[in-house]
Amino acid sequence: MTATFVLSENETPTRRTSLRAVDLPGSAGRLEALLNEGAPASRFAALVCHPHPLGGGTMHNKVVYHSMKVLNAPKWGFQFPVLRFNFRATGLSEGKHNGLAESEDVLAALDWLHAELALPIIVAGFSFGAAMSLVACCTDARSKTSASIHGLAALGLPTQALDRRYQHPALAACTLPKLFLSGDRDQFAPAADLRLIADAAAGPKSLVLIPGADHFFTGRLDAMQNALASWLKEHVA
Repeated sequence: MTATFVLSENETPTRRTSLRAVDLPGSAGRLEALLNEGAPASRFAALVCHPHPLGGGTMHNKVVYHSMKVLNAPKWGFQFPVLRFNFRATGLSEGKHNGLAESEDVLAALDWLHAELALPIIVAGFSFGAAMSLVACCTDARSKTSASIHGLAALGLPTQALDRRYQHPALAACTLPKLFLSGDRDQFAPAADLRLIADAAAGPKSLVLIPGADHFFTGRLDAMQNALASWLKEHVA
């Protein structure tokens, strides 16, 4: 597919990079995606998943974008190719919102990355994207790429929302290297709740709470980026 340059309101051109528009074949129809191409000799590829579509989440979300920059931009030292996509019924992606079946969209993105680049994959998800990534990477055996997943970063993993509580039991048997990265003022994941979930998860695992940060890392995106980069350097790359 011909390379193109796409900028959203959250994206500014800090370097010339090839940004490819991609169509992913999903179980509910075509999924709209973007691939930020990486260094030619990259050892890993990465996938970043966006927050809840019904709350306005898309692949252009600020946390998603700044996470992608850590994985892809030269200043951080990784320069991985990074895929972002819109969940079903979001942006130009086809299908209907389900709330659970979106884990299949994560699988579709993982399978595309594996077929396209044949590299070990780092998965990062924010909020709803973190929850769907956990399901896809830790409980779903349908992915063709399960052996290629090398690490999982859960940013703002929710433990409660709309009077519901989330336990994420699949983490107890998930032996992928894992990062739980949230603000210590996250309104959807009180620090005490997230500590309990991290404690119950299989290792290897790391829990980082950004002081003063809310669910969206408002005003603390730089601290989020530094924490993600530190974990990547220590546990993955």
